[in-house]
Amino acid sequence: MRLGRRRDVTRDFDASYDEHAVVTTGPEREAAGLKAVMVSLQRGLKSMGVWRTGASLVRLNQRHGFDCPGCAWPEEHGGRKFAEFCENGAKAVAEEATKRVVTPDFFARHSIADLDGRPEYWLSQQGRLTHPMVLRPGDDHYRPIDWDDVYRLIADELRALDDPNEAVFYTSGRTSNEAAFLYQLMVRSFGTNNLPDCSNMCHESSGTALIEAIGVGKGSVTVEDISKADLIIIAGQNPGTNHPRMLSVLEKAKENGAKIIAVNPLPEAGLIRFKDPQKVHGVIGHGIPIADEFVQIRIGGDMALFAGLGRLLLEADDRAPGSVVDRDFIAEYCANFEEYEAQTRAVDLDTVLEATGIERAQLEKVAQMLIDSERTIACWAMGLTQHRHAVPMISEITNVLLMRGMIGKPGAGLCPVRGHSNVQGDRTMGIWEKMPEKFLAALDNHFGIVSPRKHGLDTVDAIRAMRDGKAKVFMGMGGNFATATPDTTVTEAALGNCSLTVQVSTKLNRSHVVHGRTALILPSLGRTDRDLQRGVKQQVSVEDSMSMVHLSRGSLHPPSDQVRSEVAIICQLARTLLGPDHPVPWEAFNDDYDRIRDAIAAVVPGCDNYNAKVRAPDGFQLPHGPRDSRIFPTSTGKANFAVNPLQWVPIPEGRLILQTLRSHDQYNTTIYGLDDRYRGVKGGRRVVFVNKADIDRFGLREGDRVDLVSEFGGSDGEMQERRAKDFMVVPYETPVGNAAAYYPETNPLVPLDHVAEKSNTPVSKAVVIRLERSAGVRDEDRVIS
Repeated sequence: MRLGRRRDVTRDFDASYDEHAVVTTGPEREAAGLKAVMVSLQRGLKSMGVWRTGASLVRLNQRHGFDCPGCAWPEEHGGRKFAEFCENGAKAVAEEATKRVVTPDFFARHSIADLDGRPEYWLSQQGRLTHPMVLRPGDDHYRPIDWDDVYRLIADELRALDDPNEAVFYTSGRTSNEAAFLYQLMVRSFGTNNLPDCSNMCHESSGTALIEAIGVGKGSVTVEDISKADLIIIAGQNPGTNHPRMLSVLEKAKENGAKIIAVNPLPEAGLIRFKDPQKVHGVIGHGIPIADEFVQIRIGGDMALFAGLGRLLLEADDRAPGSVVDRDFIAEYCANFEEYEAQTRAVDLDTVLEATGIERAQLEKVAQMLIDSERTIACWAMGLTQHRHAVPMISEITNVLLMRGMIGKPGAGLCPVRGHSNVQGDRTMGIWEKMPEKFLAALDNHFGIVSPRKHGLDTVDAIRAMRDGKAKVFMGMGGNFATATPDTTVTEAALGNCSLTVQVSTKLNRSHVVHGRTALILPSLGRTDRDLQRGVKQQVSVEDSMSMVHLSRGSLHPPSDQVRSEVAIICQLARTLLGPDHPVPWEAFNDDYDRIRDAIAAVVPGCDNYNAKVRAPDGFQLPHGPRDSRIFPTSTGKANFAVNPLQWVPIPEGRLILQTLRSHDQYNTTIYGLDDRYRGVKGGRRVVFVNKADIDRFGLREGDRVDLVSEFGGSDGEMQERRAKDFMVVPYETPVGNAAAYYPETNPLVPLDHVAEKSNTPVSKAVVIRLERSAGVRDEDRVIS
C-alpha cells in the first residue's frame, strides 16, 4: 500500500517575512515538554496533512520504519517507545514529506534572477522537487530534461576534462550506506579521490585527533554506556536543539546517579532542565535538572580548561599516590605519558583562568568531580571542532580520560556526537579523500578496478580549486554546498567558475541558484519515500553516532514518478560514464540493494555477513578495538598521549569573538521556521547575541541594528575584512567579549583560509568581529523585548 499521495500545489508557498519584525522574549529555562509535542504536531499537519503525519511519525526510528533524516543520535537497544522521535526530528520529517511540490511550472514562473533574490527559508518551503531540470548557457530559467539526457550530459562533461582530478564529488550526511559505497566506487573508477563531504566541516577535527590518540576516528562508547556513567562532560554541544533524544538518555543517567558537567559559552535550555513528554513529570511536572555544574567558558578556552584539570589531577595523585592516575592502564596501554606529564605539570593555572574566564574554585570543583568518578564520558560537538586549535583541544580531553583509564570500560569513554544522520556511515563506506591503502586494495581486488592513490580534495581545498579554475565540474550528492560552506562570496564565485554543477536534491536550496555555466537539478528520494526498483521494494542502511548499523525503509509515495533513488542515479550515471564493459555490475546493483550489501561485506572492514547482520532487530555494531578490547591501532600500537602547546582565543581590544550556531528552528542549512523558542527570538534570524556589558561598552542599545565585520590577516600580511549586514543586537548571557549568531547568515564572515590545524575544518566558532551600526536604520526599526 502506498501511503499519502502528495497533491500538486501549483501556487508558490508564502514564506515571506520581515527581519525588522523580530520580537525577543528572553531565553527559556527548560527543553521539550508538552510544548515540543504541540509544535511537532502543528508542523506535521501544516506540511503533510493528517494522514501523512500519522503514517510517517509512527514509523520514524522504528525497527520496521525509516531512520530520521535529522541527527545521528542512536536508539537504545530493546523495545522502542511508540514515539521514538524528538521535536526537531518531527520537523525534519515534515520538511521532507511535505505535500508541497516544485514542478517544472514553478521554474517557468521563476527566473534565476528571481530565485537569487529569495531567502533560503523561502526556497526550502516551496516543497519537494519533482523533475530533473537543466539550466543551459544563456538561459534564465531551468527547463525539464529527460533522465537519459541527464546522464549523457554529465558523462560528456566529465570525459571532456583534461584530468579526472578536475572534477569534485561532494556528499552530504543524508546519503545511505549503499549510495555512498556506490558513489565512491564510481568516482574512484573514474579516476579521482576528490570526495569532500560534510564531515570536513564538522567532525573532521574529532577524527583527526582520535586517530592520533586511539587509532579509530569514532567515539568509543555506546548509548548504554551513557546510562551507566558516573560523570558525563558535555562540552561545546547543545543537545536540546541539535540532539534532543540525547536528553532522555541523560535523564536515565541522572536517575542512576550520574553527575553532568556542561561546558559551553551559552546557557542552553536543554542542559538546564528537561521535560520528557512521554512521562508524567514531563507533561504536568517540572521535569528534571540536567547539568549539575555549568562551566560558562570563554569561546576557545576548552583546551586550557582540560590542561588545567590535568595538572590538578596529577597534583591530587601526588597527595594520594595511585588514587587518581591509573598508572597500570597507562603502563600497559599508553605511550608518551612522561612527556605529557612534564608539560602538564608546567601549565600555568593563572593562564588557564584567563583563557577560560572561570574561577579557580570552579576549576577545582570540576577536578574533584573527575577524581570521584569511576566511569567518565566526555561528549562534544562542533563547539569544539571548529577552532584553529580544535585537534589539540580534543586531544587534551582525550589525555584527561586516558590518564584516568577511561577507555575500554563500561560507562566510560569518548563521545563525539555526530550532527547528521549518516555522516559517520558515509565515511565508513569510503567517502573520504584520504582512504587508507587497505580499503583501496580491497576495493580493487573485489571489482577488478584500479583506484587512484593520490589523495583528493577536501571541502576547503575543493573550493580553492574551483576558485582557481583547477576544478571544473562539481557534483553534490545531497546537501546544500553553497550555503553550508564558509566564505560565502568566494564559494559562490567558485561554483560559478565551473563548466557544470550537478545537485542531487530533495528540495530547492541556494545551491541551485549558484550554478556553473550548465547546471542540473536531479530530484532524489528521501528517507520517508518508498523505493521501488523493478517493482521490488528496497531498503537502505545507515550508521548512527555510536557505530550501530541498521536498516531504513520509507513508505510514502514519492512526489512524482520522475524522482529517482540516489542508488539509481549513481548506477545509471556510472553505466553511461564508464561504459557497458566496466567490471562493476551497475545494473544488478540498481535492481537489488542486497547485491550492494554483499559487495560492502567483501570490502569494508567490520561489515562481513552484512546482509544478515543488518537485518537483526537493532542492526549490528561495527567493531571498535579501543572500546571492545583495548587494542589501539595507532603508529605505536598503544593509546598516545598528545603534547601540544597551550592555545586559546585572546579577545582583541574593541572586538568580539563570534561563534556561529543553529537556531532551534533549523537543522544545518535547512530553516524550519523563524523562531528560536529556547533563546527567546521570534520572527527572524538576523540577530547577534551579545553580553549586556559589551553592548554598553560599544555605546549600543538593545534592538540596535549593526553590521558584523570579521577581521583576519591575509597571506600577504594585510588585514582583510568580511561583512554581514543588518543584525539586531540582543542582550544575552554570553561571556564578556564573546558573541553568537546563526549560520548560514554568518558564513560570509568565515574566511576560506581560517581553518583548523591538521583537519582543515573551517573555524566557524572563533571569528574576530567588530560591530558597526547599520546604515540607514531608522529609530522605529528598533525592537525592544
